[in-house]
Amino acid sequence: MVSRDCGLVAFGSARPLIVLTNDDGIRSPGLLALKEALDPLGEVRVVAPEENRSGAARSITMHSSLWVEEVTLPDGSVGYSTDGTPVDCVRMAALGLLERPPDLIVSGINLGENLGDDITYSGTVAAALEGIMLGIPAIAISAHGYHSGYDLSVPARFARHLLSLALKKGFPARTLLNINCPDRSFAELAGAKFTVLGKRVYGDKVEYRATDGTRRLYQIYNDDLGYLQEPGSDFDAVANGFISITPLHFDLMCHEALEQLRSWESELGRADCIGERRAREGSGNPE
Repeated sequence: MVSRDCGLVAFGSARPLIVLTNDDGIRSPGLLALKEALDPLGEVRVVAPEENRSGAARSITMHSSLWVEEVTLPDGSVGYSTDGTPVDCVRMAALGLLERPPDLIVSGINLGENLGDDITYSGTVAAALEGIMLGIPAIAISAHGYHSGYDLSVPARFARHLLSLALKKGFPARTLLNINCPDRSFAELAGAKFTVLGKRVYGDKVEYRATDGTRRLYQIYNDDLGYLQEPGSDFDAVANGFISITPLHFDLMCHEALEQLRSWESELGRADCIGERRAREGSGNPE
């Protein structure tokens, strides 16, 4: 079993460079509320998609160049808008767009929750994951049940409180903190809990919509969502009025399976199997 050292690591700067991004676009009220809250903690620079890229997950731009435009934000500061994905934004910020590498990546505030299995699709969480891939501490923060009139100052204020604490105590190495805030006033919050990822129950199905010549139109996704009732999960915390904080890392290896599967190596490498394969390749008649 591989040991994962996620001990607390001190920030390298008393006034850190904080790169703020999202997947809802540079004009999102969530991003602007977060910038206002975090400005006192360090130098906050915005690098965000020019338009909504929700559900982009960890997609990147590989075969074309990216445009970057300086945009004046409502507070009068200048941000960078790109036609790339949230992950592109983080990579650009970390690899040379700014004067120095970021000390911290903050992604959000997402206009909607990112709980349980949802994180695998989320551009918000993907941007934070890219931060820890590059060795930069990161958080992702989302507004559960977002609607018109949602008080975004609540998750923004909590993010500032959490990061103020992290600046003093250190940040878990190679780990991002995925935060989900319920739709409550700050006074009504039950508190904050560190949680595990819950299990989302999707009600998706394929539904036929129309025909156009040889093409058929289908709808796959819908809003019939549920979750498993599990104490200690992020779903459970938010449902009970707590802010959920879930530590995540990027180790995709299943070490237990690796140890079990290594017993197959002798059979997979048998001389007769390899010889048969080479014979087929030599005859020009592969299966």
